[in-house]
Amino acid sequence: MAYKISTECISCGACEAECPVQAISAGDGKYEIDAATCISCGACAGVCPVSAPAEE
Repeated sequence: MAYKISTECISCGACEAECPVQAISAGDGKYEIDAATCISCGACAGVCPVSAPAEE
């Protein structure tokens, strides 16, 4: 199941840099994860300072 970034996102970009498949990009006010590309590895969740990425 793909990860999704909640509204808790502070747009720091830590998750984007950590994603091994480049599924994360800057969105309008927060980062977004492309569910079709996400491999559910959890790398983004591990580096997020506000725990915004979570499994859907």
